[in-house]
Amino acid sequence: MTDHPLGSAPGGRTLVIGEALIDAVATAGSREDDGGTGADATVEHVGGSPANVALGLAALGHPVSLATWVATDDHGNRIADHCQERGVELTPGSQGAPFTSVAHATIDGTGAATYRFELEWQLPAVPALGAYGHVHTGSIAAVLEPGGGAVRDTLGMARRTATISYDPNVRPALMGDPVEARRVIEECVALADVVKVSDEDLAWLRPEEAPDDVVADWAGRGPSLIVVTRGDQGAVARLTRTGETHVAPVPPVTVVDTVGAGDSFMAGLISGLLDDGLAGGPAARDRLGRADLAAVVPAIERAIATSRITVGQPGAHAPTRADLISG
Repeated sequence: MTDHPLGSAPGGRTLVIGEALIDAVATAGSREDDGGTGADATVEHVGGSPANVALGLAALGHPVSLATWVATDDHGNRIADHCQERGVELTPGSQGAPFTSVAHATIDGTGAATYRFELEWQLPAVPALGAYGHVHTGSIAAVLEPGGGAVRDTLGMARRTATISYDPNVRPALMGDPVEARRVIEECVALADVVKVSDEDLAWLRPEEAPDDVVADWAGRGPSLIVVTRGDQGAVARLTRTGETHVAPVPPVTVVDTVGAGDSFMAGLISGLLDDGLAGGPAARDRLGRADLAAVVPAIERAIATSRITVGQPGAHAPTRADLISG
């Protein structure tokens, strides 16, 4: 893979569309008869799958903007500051929400988590959409209305000048009926050049079908490259033109947690494709459509490497190029 210096911009500027929110994780306090106070301890941090991808791309030196929907409240300002500090630019209108979305997770004494969501999602119009060479979206934003329809319309317009990547990143608690979610998700698949999907996503969306059969069906809808992640079993990439597949194993790693691992994989994959001219505009789309396995394997390897580093760190750690060299 070509080693571009930090801050270079193969493929131009990337736009990520989707939710940025606050993850509020509460750990149930120990019982008073054990010497505890019985109070919950809550830790808040910036989250949201698309936001994590944008932050991952910025950490790898790619110019990136995030079209999201937060407020000018304390949570929204925290998100905006966090993005600015890490080189992610919010598009105009991204702070127009009535409140900033929060995902509340409560961890009980056994380690089990229960969730409660306060969500608001719309997509403000994206100025100068044609200035972006690549557009990525996924997760809640592409499905949850009223913003989901606007996301899909924006992808359709962006295809004129940009390559598109998509990660369903299924959230069953928020996506309702799997049949309806599948319909919307497969609309996005048809708009994408690159799809990354987990084996767990496929099992929820199409439980009666083998993953290989689903991927073959999706390949016929438009994407040139589909990558299925399988946790510690690595990833399988399929090229639509030839039907060839590549199995990428994960080297041994001590896992601290898996928070943000899929988003880190997605950022690494996009980064590798941008660097090698396989994403970043209509000409790159043509190159990806003609590519052989040897051309895409370096991007898969970068995705494996970034996600491997992430799981070795607490939280949604975003690796840099220096981390890739040393790691």
